[in-house]
This record gives sequence, structure tokens and C-alpha cells, in this order.
Amino acid sequence: MQRRNGWDWSVGLTEIFGLIACVGLTEFFGLIAAAGCGALAGAALLCTGTADAAQAPAATSVTPVLQDAPYPGTLTVAVDLRASARKIFTVHESIPVTAGPLTLRYPEWIPGEHSPSGTIDSLTSLKINAGGTILGWRRDLEDMYALHLEVPAGASRIDLDFQFLSPMAGGSFGQSPSATPRLAELEWNQVTFYPAGYPVRQIMIEPAVTVPDGWQYATALERVAEQDGVVHFGKLSFDALVDSPLFTGEFVRRIDLAPGAAVPVHLNVFGDRAANVEVSSVEVQRFVALIKQAIALFGAQHYAHYDFLLAVSDNTGHFGLEHHQSSDDRISADFFTDPAMFLNGAGLLPHEYVHSWNGKFRRPAGLATPDYSTPMQGDLLWVYEGLTEYLGNVLTARAGLWSAEQYRDQLALTAAQMNHRPGRTWRSLQDTADSAQRGYYAPRVWGSSRRLVDYYPEGELIWLDVDTTIRALSHNTRSLDDFAHAFFGIENGSIGVVPYRFEDLVAALEAVQPNDWTTFLRSRLDSHEVGAPLGGLRRAGWALVYTDTPSPSFKALEKARQSTDFSDSLGLIVKNKEAPKEPAVIGDVIWGSAAFDAGFIPGMEIIAVGAQAYTVDVLEAALDSAAQSHQPIDVLVANTGVYSTLHIAYDRGAQFPHLAKIEGTPDGLAPITQARK
Repeated sequence: MQRRNGWDWSVGLTEIFGLIACVGLTEFFGLIAAAGCGALAGAALLCTGTADAAQAPAATSVTPVLQDAPYPGTLTVAVDLRASARKIFTVHESIPVTAGPLTLRYPEWIPGEHSPSGTIDSLTSLKINAGGTILGWRRDLEDMYALHLEVPAGASRIDLDFQFLSPMAGGSFGQSPSATPRLAELEWNQVTFYPAGYPVRQIMIEPAVTVPDGWQYATALERVAEQDGVVHFGKLSFDALVDSPLFTGEFVRRIDLAPGAAVPVHLNVFGDRAANVEVSSVEVQRFVALIKQAIALFGAQHYAHYDFLLAVSDNTGHFGLEHHQSSDDRISADFFTDPAMFLNGAGLLPHEYVHSWNGKFRRPAGLATPDYSTPMQGDLLWVYEGLTEYLGNVLTARAGLWSAEQYRDQLALTAAQMNHRPGRTWRSLQDTADSAQRGYYAPRVWGSSRRLVDYYPEGELIWLDVDTTIRALSHNTRSLDDFAHAFFGIENGSIGVVPYRFEDLVAALEAVQPNDWTTFLRSRLDSHEVGAPLGGLRRAGWALVYTDTPSPSFKALEKARQSTDFSDSLGLIVKNKEAPKEPAVIGDVIWGSAAFDAGFIPGMEIIAVGAQAYTVDVLEAALDSAAQSHQPIDVLVANTGVYSTLHIAYDRGAQFPHLAKIEGTPDGLAPITQARK
């Protein structure tokens, strides 16, 4: 072939087809029209990075079968957070390899999130090279988290360069915002690939991080060196790295929660403002008490040291995510400055701390997966999360973060919420655990019928039932504390994972107090009864009742959720207006409630109540008036721009949940919430 316009057609067809694959057919012809064939050579280099780029493998490449053996060599990863204010994390990763086919995996099934929630869609500008040669790669057509490539002969290491784009808004867990101009939260599963075919505990890696000038950081990782602004951490397994998030920020307070103890525990508070990280001495002492009460409960510690990583910010996601030697906790900016917000969120850190024992050390076998591509099985999440919810709230009371009355008020909220669950007639609690991988990311509306993650709150009620049953059968000589000590308190100092199955759980309960625990648990887990499992409350001498006065905990929950909750009366939740003239929007409707029967749906706008423009006060007044007149409440609504008047047939007035002492019975909750010595 002849050379024309600077292009060697004898060798150019492969490059042309590669360029079409890179820029697309339309852009390819655009280049010809704009600059002629001579421009194609330069454009091709832009796509490959080098004239010696390796070709991508076929999309039919086979992913290696998992083998339980150490991966040869040590990976390294360095993350630069200096552009985190722009929500850009820059990553360089190096992986030892041998020549031949290679599959790289990005973490998909994230521990603690119990779902395939990996953030691979937030990666950009990925380049993989070996000795300066850019390697082509091809995504697996079935497994979106697997990349196939061919390592050229002579290459002993490949280097990956890319950016992780921290989410801007929305999402759950790692899919929510994690960076502001004043702080950044680094989850290592978001910034690392790993070679397929090996358990993640058998892959070793050395991490490093660069934080903005003047910022502090906290993590469970062990620092070994700092050079030219880069902090280097010790070598550890890939799963231990993913289990060790790092927080960094400008405004930080580090608090020793175990002064003088052989096993250190610290609370690290990060905020967008200096005022956000101020923790009162009273609150500090209560968190100190939390550590003592947890150790007294379990009788062992499964961490070499523990770091609470707490972000108090209105500009990041709000959640808690457990780790073995730390926890990733994110809550509102005024957590320490607003008593109502503290009351509502006081159980967050105790819950995540309990997970160090329940969930990280003792873990359901279906969640103890060998890598992050193996699907997780959530059938025992009513233990993993439900028991943690119960013990976490008990410890919140024992530590003084809640008073005994506040604990009862929180329990009343849970009991009432689960009692308004008509969805239980079609969906068992067991099914909510079985389908957990779907529940976290499903829409939250119509929650009373969908029953998405009810294994948290209803799990708490079931474990209260277990606790009070043990106490009753043993004549108060034993309790769930004995089970916690026996089941989670083994192998003091171990940071490994001890899996368990349903049969192991039953055997441990039997050892504490003989009973038919299989039937006891299965009857509650598989139930389709209309009402919530409130046997534990009744056995403890308390009943769920309703009055016309909300508890402080109820009001705190409304404030935190920025809504007004009429669930226990009309059967709807109304989002608070952000501006006086904005319409009020319905957040959710209880299935089968008076509001449901009247035709209300989530997302509908409330324009007026009777003859008055809607405000919370106007609707509350109408609620009171209907209790006297026994007439329906007329509400003007808009449904996607279509206006209509709905009539709520409800005349029982305001209803708010409380616990009332059952006359003639001892207080069984008092010994449960009493601090241990």
C-alpha cells in the first residue's frame, strides 16, 4: 500500500479500528472531515497513550476460579486527597503480576452494607500500564465489576491510575457524599482493585495517603512512616484494609475513651466548623462509660485498638458502618450542640461498637464471604443487625447516654412502628433478611407494606423477647448478658472471624437456658400475624399505649427527619416545608390507615385543610376538632398537578406512643438497663 497524507495504510487498519472503538464512529468521521487522515495518527495515540499499547482481550475472557492460597507479591495503593474539596480522590495502585491473562476485580459486595453496592460507576480516567506500555482492558459482559486484560511477556508489575469521584448528593452508605471543603472520608474499597482468584485475606497490600496541608487524620491503620507529605501504613491483608476507613479534616477533636487501659479506644470527631467538634465533659464521661459497659457485657475485646470515626456534618451522608477496629459514623452537624439531635442519635455509636463483637468477630456464615464478588446471604441479619440494635440500645442506657425513661420512649417508638406494619401479613421478618441486598436501596415510600429492613427494629423486639424469657425461666438468675458473654466473649484479643449458623445460635441459647429456642425463634421469624411481637414488653411489665402528648424522643425523631409524624393517628408523615410558601409534601402513608383509605399517597402535596392553607398547626387543630365533631377532615391536595379534596374519616384525636406500666407486675426493663459494675 502507498503512504498518503502522512498515514501508512499498510499498518493503519488496526489503528483505525482501534480509534473507532475509542472515539466512536461519528467522532472518527468528524476527525477526517475536520483535519484529514493525517490527524488520525495523533488521535490514535491519545486513545492508547503510546504507540506500543497492548490490545484488549476478548469479552469472553474467563475469570479465575478462587484458590485458597497467598497471592504472590504485595500490592500498593496511594490515594491523594488534596483535591477532595472538589470531590476528586486521585489513586495510584501497583499490582505484582506474571505474564498472561489477568482479571482485576473492583469490590462489589461491601461488608456491612450486605449488598452489591460497590461504587465502580464513580471511577474515571482509568489507565493500566506495564513498564510504560498502556494495556488494553475489557469489562466482563456479565460481571460489571471484573476487568480482563493481558499482561505482556516480561512484565512483573502493572500500575493503575484513576480518580474516584465522591458522590455529590443522595444515595446510601458509600453512594452518599463523603467529602466537603473541610473534611473527607476515605473508604478503601472505593479506591482499590484486587486480582481475581484469591481470597482477599490472602492478598497483601501496603496503603498510603496524602491529605491536604494542615489536616489531621484518624484510622485503625498502623502508620509506619511519613515522607514528603505522604503517610505510609503497614502491610496488611486486603480485607483488613477495606475494614479500616480513614477520616481526615481541618476541624478535629480526638478523645481518649479508655484512659490508662491496655487496649486504647478513641473518639475522633470531624466537622465542617470548629464548634461542631466540641464535646462536653459530661458527654465524654458517658462515652467512657459506654466502653466499660460493653467490655463488662462481652468480657472480651476483639481489637488491638478501636477508633470511632465520627463526622458531624450536614454535607455528607448520615449513617453508621461497622468495622472491626473502628466505625464509620456520620451524623448531623448539631449532634453535640442540640440536645434533641443528641437524644435522637445517641444510639449510633453504641450500635456500631457492638458490631465489633456481633458482625465482625462472630459473623453469620453467609456473610463471611472469601472475596467481594461472592454474593452475601443475609438470612441471619435479624441477629447481625437485630441483636446489635437491642444490645446497642441497652448499652446506650447503661452508659447514661439515655436515661431509663428515654430508653422506654425509644422502645415505644419501635413497638408502635412495627405494630403499624400490615405488610407482615404477606411478608415475614425472615424474608426481609433474606432479601436484604435489595432492601437498602429500594424506595422508602409505602414502608409499612414493603417491610424493607425491619430486621433492625423488629429484631430488637424479638431479642427483648428472648432476654425476658431467659430471665423468667431462670427466675432472674440468667439473662441475655450471659449469652452475649458466652457467644461473643470467646478468644479474647482475637481479631479474626468466627462464623456461625442458626444451629450454633440455638445451641448457645440452650446452654444458657434450656428451652425450645428453635420453635421460639422460628415462630416469630416466620409469623404473618397482624401485630408486632410485643411479648417481651409484656413480660417486662410494660404495655404499648397511646396518649395525646408526644414524648421528647418522638419530637426529637421528627426534628431529625424534618417531618411531622401523624403515623399513629391519621396514618401519614408530612415533610416539613423548607419555605413558608412551599406546599407540604407527604413523605409516606401507612397502608390501610385512615389517610390511605381516603386516597393519600406519598409525594402528594397538601394545599389546604378545610378552608385554611396548610400548616402543621392547622392540621393538628383539624385533628382535635374532628375528635369533637366526629366529622371527616377535608384536605385539598395536588397529585402531579391535579387538584382534589380528600376526606379523612378519623375522629380519635392525636395519638403518640408510650410505654405504660402494667399494674401489679415488676419492672423488668429496669434490670436490663441498669449499669453493670
